Amino acid sequence: MLDVFFNPSSIAVVGATPKEGKVGRVILENLKSKYKGMIYPVNPHYQEILGLKTYSNLQEIPGRVDLAVIATPARTVPQIIEDAGLKGVRGVIIISGGFRETGTQEGLALEEEVKKLASRYGIRIIGPNCLGVLDNWSGVDTFFLPEDKMKRPPKGNVSIISQSGAFASALLDWMSIHGYGVSKVVSFGNKVDVDEVELLEYLSTDPTTNVVFVYLEGVREGRGRDFVRIAKRVSEVKPVVVYKAGKTSRGGVAASSHTAALAGNYEVYKSVFRQTGIIEAESFDEIMDLVKVLSTQPLLKGRRVYIITDAGGVGVMLTDAIELNGLEVPETPPDLKEKLKRILPPHCILGNPIDLTGDADDERFIKVLEEVLPRSDVDAVVIVALPQIPGLRGELFEYIAKARKYGKPVLVVIIGGEIASKYKKMLEEQGVPVFESPERLAKALRALYIYSLIRFQRGH
Repeated sequence: MLDVFFNPSSIAVVGATPKEGKVGRVILENLKSKYKGMIYPVNPHYQEILGLKTYSNLQEIPGRVDLAVIATPARTVPQIIEDAGLKGVRGVIIISGGFRETGTQEGLALEEEVKKLASRYGIRIIGPNCLGVLDNWSGVDTFFLPEDKMKRPPKGNVSIISQSGAFASALLDWMSIHGYGVSKVVSFGNKVDVDEVELLEYLSTDPTTNVVFVYLEGVREGRGRDFVRIAKRVSEVKPVVVYKAGKTSRGGVAASSHTAALAGNYEVYKSVFRQTGIIEAESFDEIMDLVKVLSTQPLLKGRRVYIITDAGGVGVMLTDAIELNGLEVPETPPDLKEKLKRILPPHCILGNPIDLTGDADDERFIKVLEEVLPRSDVDAVVIVALPQIPGLRGELFEYIAKARKYGKPVLVVIIGGEIASKYKKMLEEQGVPVFESPERLAKALRALYIYSLIRFQRGH
């Protein structure tokens, strides 16, 4: 049933307008530029908007309407829902604010009226007080933020569910600059109908979604058991990363005034995350660290991590960070040491971390990786390639981009300025996670290990 929001054959934009900078104009422009289905602007004051024939109301539209997007004042929304019901519209996204989140009796009454009308006509609703849906695969884009203000990320396999529209838009803008791909994004606001539980369930079978990220303020009252059941089921097939907002009592109050959310007891949520296999991100940085590792790397079959570095100090920092996060940096076994001794200069350090030192070059790194990556006693490899040394000219990074053939996680640390940014961009575009911080890398690798355990325990 939720497919109507992501793959509609036709969309009506109620509140479409030719006026620059208005919500209805931006939504119409977005849809015109990428959505391939029929688009019907609705506004009684115009006969044509942006070259499209415009209708006075939904019932006037001659063709079928799958999805209606409403961007008009809150007081007008109940009548539009009535029209949508009589027209046979199956899904409605209410962008408009001015409902329960205002804390007024009028806003609450309007939301209750919308809920009753939708129930009467069997209409599914996302919103009100939201940005709606962005689907990079179908071209549906109801985010009323113009492209020059909020860049859209490229097509990818990460889907985002967010109660907060502003957070979702900022995250998307950030992801686009950093080259992270996105499949679907849903900002659902007050969740008068569709909520995170249903969206999680839908995304569990979505072929373009490999990882789901959820910005969560609070699960709706009465939906706790459903959330636990669905989250557990989804995490068995793909990773679910959650950032829980409203952890403190004051944060809970802020969440309530933001989207009328029940923030609930944070300790209860933490317990739920543990029992369902949800991975919690504790900061903005961690959100993207976890998402980029979980969406690109294979499962970890064990805890043994090998570090290959051209910087001894960073190797030590990584060793501490990885061990402190419950993984293992084992001593290099004798047979591997013998092989490395034959291919490396005598001043290189053969223990783990394997330190190739500052006179390393691309060839030295690649020779060592050819020995380390195929081994069954190596579960993951972290490469520290500080590109300032003269011997690194790019061949190593081309090799790393193809290392996925070994079927084990490969993560990279690159620290520096312009040249570092160039290589980082090149690798991440090929699905290789790159970090500047050893500690952040270690936390992300730990999350991958925990998720791998969950999958293996549940019979992956």
